[in-house]
Amino acid sequence: MLFKALSAAVFGIDAYVVEVEVDVSAGNGIFLTVGLPDTAVKESKERIKSAIKNCGLDYPFQNITVNLAPADIRKEGSAFDLPMAIGILGTNGTFLRRDLSDYIFLGELSLDGGLRPIKGALSIAVAACQKGIQNLVLPLENAREAAVVSGITVYGMKNLVQVIDLINQTSHVEPIRVDPEALLNETLGYAVDFKDAKGQLSAKRALEVATAGGHNILLIGPPGSGKTMLAKRIPTILPPLTFEEAIETTKIHSVSGALAANSGLVRGRPFRSPHHTISDAGLIGGGAIPKPGEVSLAHHGVLFLDELPEFARNVLEVMRQPLEDGQVTIARAATSLTFPARFMLAAAMNPCPCGYFNDSTRDCTCSPAQIQRYVSKISGPLLDRIDIHIDVPAVKYADLAGKSPGEGSTEIRQRVLQARKVQQERFRGQNIYCNAQMSPRQIRLHCEIGDDSRRHLEHAMTKMGLSARAYDRILKVSRTLADLDHFPNIEARHISEAIQYRSLDRNYWA
Repeated sequence: MLFKALSAAVFGIDAYVVEVEVDVSAGNGIFLTVGLPDTAVKESKERIKSAIKNCGLDYPFQNITVNLAPADIRKEGSAFDLPMAIGILGTNGTFLRRDLSDYIFLGELSLDGGLRPIKGALSIAVAACQKGIQNLVLPLENAREAAVVSGITVYGMKNLVQVIDLINQTSHVEPIRVDPEALLNETLGYAVDFKDAKGQLSAKRALEVATAGGHNILLIGPPGSGKTMLAKRIPTILPPLTFEEAIETTKIHSVSGALAANSGLVRGRPFRSPHHTISDAGLIGGGAIPKPGEVSLAHHGVLFLDELPEFARNVLEVMRQPLEDGQVTIARAATSLTFPARFMLAAAMNPCPCGYFNDSTRDCTCSPAQIQRYVSKISGPLLDRIDIHIDVPAVKYADLAGKSPGEGSTEIRQRVLQARKVQQERFRGQNIYCNAQMSPRQIRLHCEIGDDSRRHLEHAMTKMGLSARAYDRILKVSRTLADLDHFPNIEARHISEAIQYRSLDRNYWA
């Protein structure tokens, strides 16, 4: 006897519908799964058998063949346990209806019939809605995440018996409902604040400019100057996620298994801080079937690389494509996948191996060759892709001992929000959200400068030997500085400050 149920699988960060066909025939109890299943799918037969028996249901001791269609795409994960169990139970008349084409079933079964959470619930809910499938049945822990999608009814189940009752309508089951706007607008509490950082006014100003325009930033200074402390407070001044950004960010975290249970949406902008021992596959993504890496998990947020020269050079160089294109393409023999990776890069480093080159309070013990070898770990092309370079000197005692708190995150965030609001109006309908994402054509359109500014910029380009990419980035930062000052046009002082943010690296890399 043949019975069909619908499920879904994730490919990249998107999902597609899978038809689970179960055929039970006379035989000696062989269980065969076809349709390119991975090891987790093949092992599901033992979980399904125990779950059905421990729920007090009849398990057919006959030959069982399960086909996962389309059969030319590899299926992975344990989310097919539930639809396969539904198919087996459907062949022996457990259900009062044979047509379940308006349901998608997902879930890993425990041996007692309970449902364990899965990955990629939001992507699957989006795919189900696009296919016009009305109902989605999945573990309770994933229900809030899937219910964010409008136009589909989501049922969060605890075990297999509840799913059977839902199909047979023997008990009333309330669908899970979520107000995505209310969920997104819930106030986020931060345990840190820029008030905690003493002194460092120039570094705070640079971070404000960076967050206002979404620019990459490099903090250079001796140990203990507060580089990491400042960087960890970046999320407190970032603008809130839009609903579209939250959906895309949540999909990435969901398929990676990084989304907390019952969280629904990623409400705050991600802040990812991988250790410097990370591999290139861990940073950029990879695997036999590619999975998102740290650059994608930081999408619409911040990727913070502390002790930048300590990262392997090949790991840093793979960031060139995502920094330039806002996405990363991972090619394998069997497939090629593209993941979004539009993030703000914040990096911190010492100026030399001992950390005290150019420091006014302590002498540097490094030779010029050691310093050059240390900073050369950061290549010129990568440095060119970082818009703002700022010196973070050691904090003076007077600043540390001062009792008056500095400017807090709330005040800085208000200015950042005002600047971002201007940018949203400027780029409305163009699928970009901040100045750092401008293309060369948009730079020419929105970054007009006067003759004085042009001569000043020409002089700086010639004297400092800046590249064409650096020229574009100076104009982008100048546009952000003008937005922060509520100026419709870029002034000479904005160009000067933007050039200053590009001049620091010449002290170390020249």
